[in-house]
Amino acid sequence: MKFKARPVIVFFLAVFIGAGLTVGAGIYSLSQAAPNYQYLDLFTKILHFVQTNYVEEVDTKKLMEGAIKGMLATLDPHTVYLSPEMFKEMQVDTQGKFGGLGIEINVNDGYLTVVTPIEDTPAFLAGVEPGDKIILIEDKAKNLKKETKNLSLQEAVNLMRGEKGTKVTIHVARKGVQGLKPIEITRDIIKVAAVKGGLLDKDYAWIRIVQFQSSTSRDVKKKLEQLAKDNGKPLMGAVLDFRNNPGGLLEEAINVSSLFLEKVPVVSTMGRSKAKKEVEYARGAAPFKNLKLVVLVNEASASASEIVAGALQDHKRGLVVGKPTFGKGSVQTVIDLENKSALKLTVARYYTPNGISIQGKGIVPDIEVDRVDMALLEKAREGKFLKEADLENHLVGENESKAEERSPQSTEKNEKDSKNQDRLFGVIKEKNGKKVRIEDPKELIKLDFQLQQAFSYLKAWNIFEKVSQGVKEVRAPLNETKTE
Repeated sequence: MKFKARPVIVFFLAVFIGAGLTVGAGIYSLSQAAPNYQYLDLFTKILHFVQTNYVEEVDTKKLMEGAIKGMLATLDPHTVYLSPEMFKEMQVDTQGKFGGLGIEINVNDGYLTVVTPIEDTPAFLAGVEPGDKIILIEDKAKNLKKETKNLSLQEAVNLMRGEKGTKVTIHVARKGVQGLKPIEITRDIIKVAAVKGGLLDKDYAWIRIVQFQSSTSRDVKKKLEQLAKDNGKPLMGAVLDFRNNPGGLLEEAINVSSLFLEKVPVVSTMGRSKAKKEVEYARGAAPFKNLKLVVLVNEASASASEIVAGALQDHKRGLVVGKPTFGKGSVQTVIDLENKSALKLTVARYYTPNGISIQGKGIVPDIEVDRVDMALLEKAREGKFLKEADLENHLVGENESKAEERSPQSTEKNEKDSKNQDRLFGVIKEKNGKKVRIEDPKELIKLDFQLQQAFSYLKAWNIFEKVSQGVKEVRAPLNETKTE
């Protein structure tokens, strides 16, 4: 959609010329202007005063852009004016390759807040954490040191992005840490692999969706098909891991849902007019419609990931496990403008198939599972109960050798594992002096409590199904018994 700027400018000038400006009076009556447009009269008057009387020469383009940004700043934090440079960057983002730090940010309680760093990016490796509040952005090469208070999201993104190899320092406020923590990050070309995964065990897969890019649904399909081939037979179930997923394209959220749902509602949107409700349906043949699913979410699962989790939950298609999600349930449309800039405008709210608004609430898991330090958990398990086999001179069991000795697990290993835990990133380890996420599911599940629990529920699903089927088979002959 294209919007021509010229007619608007002509209208501004027409209003201005007809106003009969009196510089010395200092008072201007708006009573004759139409109620919806009276402030345009006021705006053009102030613009004229600034252009003609400000102490220094002013850049009219800069003034106008500042006015637009100020107007949009009175709305929600997702409604913003995108300069040509920012608009170009936004278009690149959804392709999965862009220059910068690899960080997803939002405004929370007036502060620029990290939703999540993207895996294996400079921000992730430098130790940026979800929940960090960015108070100051410093770029020594540009002699820039700017507080983020009152900055729009796009302005902040513009300050943090730059050429590969250049450095920027963000000063963050972090819960539990006194003062501001400076984090120096070297910018790089950010290439995001949208889908990762592997086999947790025979017949069971782990699929991590990092974000919803233009190819995410195709990548999920390919990954599941490959894992089924590696398994040697069709998979019985999968854990869909949406933790720290900041969202992305709505179209891809619908396409991913369509892999598991037949033609049912996935999400509905409703704008200012409550009478105009638009419903998006799952498409296609749902190639994995019989695959049992557990969906793993946390506080940094946002937007598109919440749509998929909500759809699978409402249709009883999967069990949602983890922590309540971020709660970004608003719809933005991007309107191309004539000068290659754009307006990103919030136009509606998202609703799950059951009509529940995601905005500000998020998706509430069916089963809430906290992050737990596995080292401390193992330590607690070791000393919790005294068993028969722990008693001195106990009667030897049939399968037990007297020579067997029980020794507590090494506390050194537990302490090492504890250091590998990260508050919201998931499980990380040191590799060549850098933090990297553990990607092997069989290694990851040993240290990731939430994933452990999700996998347990997935396996239990099959067990309960078999037990239920067994009960039906036992009852059937009883029901058919006849009295002679």
